[in-house]
Amino acid sequence: MEPTPHKNQETISSSETQRSEVIKAFRLNFYDPEFQKNPYPIYHYLRSVEPIHQYFPRMWVLTRYADAKAVLRDPRFCVEKRQNNIQHKSHSLEQRNFDRLVQAIDNWLIFLDPPKHTRLRGLVSKAFSAATVKSLRSQIQHIADELIGNVRYQGFMDVISDYACPLPCNVIAAILGIPVKDWSKLYHWSDKLSRLLDPLRSVEDYEQMNTVALEFADYLKILIAQRQRSPQHDLLSTLIAVKDQENKLSEEEIISVCMLLFFAGEETTVNLISNGVLALLRHPQQMQQLKVEPALIQGAVEEMLRYDSPIQILTRVATEDVDIEGITIRVGEKVLIILGAANRDPAKFPNPDRFDITRINNHHLAFADGIHHCLGATLTRIEAEIAINTLMQQLPSLKLSQDKLEWRNKVSLRSLKALPLTWTN
Repeated sequence: MEPTPHKNQETISSSETQRSEVIKAFRLNFYDPEFQKNPYPIYHYLRSVEPIHQYFPRMWVLTRYADAKAVLRDPRFCVEKRQNNIQHKSHSLEQRNFDRLVQAIDNWLIFLDPPKHTRLRGLVSKAFSAATVKSLRSQIQHIADELIGNVRYQGFMDVISDYACPLPCNVIAAILGIPVKDWSKLYHWSDKLSRLLDPLRSVEDYEQMNTVALEFADYLKILIAQRQRSPQHDLLSTLIAVKDQENKLSEEEIISVCMLLFFAGEETTVNLISNGVLALLRHPQQMQQLKVEPALIQGAVEEMLRYDSPIQILTRVATEDVDIEGITIRVGEKVLIILGAANRDPAKFPNPDRFDITRINNHHLAFADGIHHCLGATLTRIEAEIAINTLMQQLPSLKLSQDKLEWRNKVSLRSLKALPLTWTN
C-alpha cells in the first residue's frame, strides 16, 4: 500500500477555476520529509496542472515522460558542469580550495558533453563491455551468497548496511582488483561523494567531498603505479592498457573513472535493491510470484527501476533558447528532469502506480536516455537480479521488522536510511 499523501496536498484542488491560484500558492519542497516519504502524489499533481513547472527563476521542473525523454536526447541541452559550479563556489569563499574535487570530476562522464564525452566513453566502453560484465555473474553470486551467509543464522538484518551497500561496492572493488581489506574505506568515500547529485549543496558538503577526493586519488595513484609495473587480470589493468588509435587514458582519467564506478555504481544499485525489496514486501502476492517463478526476475527488476527509480532527478542546461510545449527555456536556464515522475506518467505506463513484475513494454528512463544513458546499466541490472533472487530464495520468510521507514535527505536519490528485516530459519 502506498503511504498517505502528505499535507501539501491539502492545497490541491481538482477545480479548473482554482487551478491557477493553487499553482501560484504551491511550493515544491524536495527537502520536506513527507515529500521524501512519498513524492509521487505531488509528481502526479504537477504533471496534471503544470507539467513544465518553474521551480526557481531560471530553473524548471519536468514531470512528463515525453518531455523528459525529449530533453535527454536533445543536443541543445548539455549536462550541468558541476566542476564549474564548484570552482565558482571556491573562488567566492576565502581560504577555500576545492581543486582536487574539481580535478576528479572533470572527467566524470555524467558531467561531460561531446567531444570529450565521446572520446572518454568510447575508451571506457572497451574495458566495460556487456560481454565482460555478463561474465561476472558467478563472482557476483559468490559475493551475494557470502553476504547472506554472514547474517543467515541471526534471523535479522538491515538490508541496506548488511547487503545492498556492501554488494555493489565489493563487486566494483573485486573487478578493479582492490584488496579486500580496503573495501569498506572505498564505500565510505563513494557515499560521501554522492552529494554531488543534489541540486543544492552546502559549503560543508564541498569541503567533505574535496577531502574524500584527495584521499581517494592518492590511494588510486599507488594502485595504478603497481598495475603499471605488474598488470593483473582485473579492470584497473584493462583501463591502463585500453587505447584507441594510440589514444590512451591518462592517469587522471583512470582515477576519475574509478571514482565514478564506485560513486555511480554503488548509489544506483543500493537504492535499486533496497527499494525493490521494499516494493516486494509491500506487495506480497508479487513477492510470492517471484519466489515461485525466479525466472521473472529480469522483468521484476525493470519494474523496480520504473516504480521507485533509484535516481530521481537529472539536471540539464539549455545551450540556446528552446521551446517545450509552448514554454520557452532560455539559454543558461536549468531543467530538472524528474525521472521518478516520468516513470509514473499514465500517458506512457498504464496504471502507473501499480507495482507489476510482469509489466510489458516497460521502457522507463531510470538509466536516462541519449548519449548519457548509463554505461553501467548492464552491471546494475545483473547485480540487482542476483541480489534480489538470492534474498528471496535463501530467506523466503522475510518480513519487515518495522513499518516506519525513513528516507535519506538526498534530493536526487530515492534512498532509504535503513530497511530492517527478520526471518525464521
